[in-house]
Amino acid sequence: MNMKQFVKQHRDEWKQLEQMIFILNKRRKSHSSYEINEFHRLYQKCAGHLSYSQTYFPNEEITPYLNGLVSKAHNLLYKDQVSSFQQIRYFFSTKFIGLLLEQWKFVVVAFVLFTIGAVGSFFSVLQDPLHMFSILPAEIAQGVDPDYLGSQDGEVDSSLMSASIMTNNIQVAILAFASGITFGLLTVYVLIYNGIIVGALAGLFWHYGKTYDFWAYIVPHGMIELTAIFIAGGAGLLMGYKLLVPGPYTRGYLLKVQAKRSVQLLLGTIPLFVIAGIIEGFITPSTISLEAKYAVAFITVIGLILYILTGKLFLMRKEATANSDS
Repeated sequence: MNMKQFVKQHRDEWKQLEQMIFILNKRRKSHSSYEINEFHRLYQKCAGHLSYSQTYFPNEEITPYLNGLVSKAHNLLYKDQVSSFQQIRYFFSTKFIGLLLEQWKFVVVAFVLFTIGAVGSFFSVLQDPLHMFSILPAEIAQGVDPDYLGSQDGEVDSSLMSASIMTNNIQVAILAFASGITFGLLTVYVLIYNGIIVGALAGLFWHYGKTYDFWAYIVPHGMIELTAIFIAGGAGLLMGYKLLVPGPYTRGYLLKVQAKRSVQLLLGTIPLFVIAGIIEGFITPSTISLEAKYAVAFITVIGLILYILTGKLFLMRKEATANSDS
């Protein structure tokens, strides 16, 4: 992309940011959430354009222009720094939900890849339980005994187990996300492989008539845990797709831009992993009834749905308010 193409493609966004800087500077009173979000979006995009211009057009007039524009926007954006709590609340109530709704297709693809692995291994083990020894890692295959499911309930150190599980799950999510740099190929492998493990175990317990018991120990934490892994995997797939199909930009530039968005998606999953780890450490191995464990799973699903729907309605309301104001 030459400089003229670059300017022509992004000139309107720069003008929009200029106008918003003028409006927000002139109106000192409180601003609508939509204005703040739109300003922040334009600021991020123009900051990316500045980085691109500094790399490819360092001696052109467009670079100091963008530098001045981004500096003005930065000073205005961080002039009245909000509290850390407000920033966190904004991220999880607005920013994360917005990113999730924008990239939901990649999250669905992550779910489909996981399901492909799970279904394949499920029917393989269902056909012959001995297949689990060639499908699962040795430590898992040798340590699983359907007859002893639930026999150690209440005998484990729940706090230590919870911390260990949280750490492991976050590592899986980070691996699925970071693997996006391999054009998403390793992310695909991680998602399918984790599906294979769950599907093989499900097939084994089905074979022994312990399906109801098995899922009672999986779904309470699994609904949140797998959702978080799908989001992290979707973030990795998004990065891989942008690197594979860069369009008019260089892959180095897209890596900078998309990595930031993907990291934000990954950060949004951390509370989900914390909740899943707590449930898996304290609820899953507890002596409560299987029905109670299913009830916990139901509550987690309802909580996830309400969280996403509430965030979506909030974003729609802000957009409607902004449109009516204009």
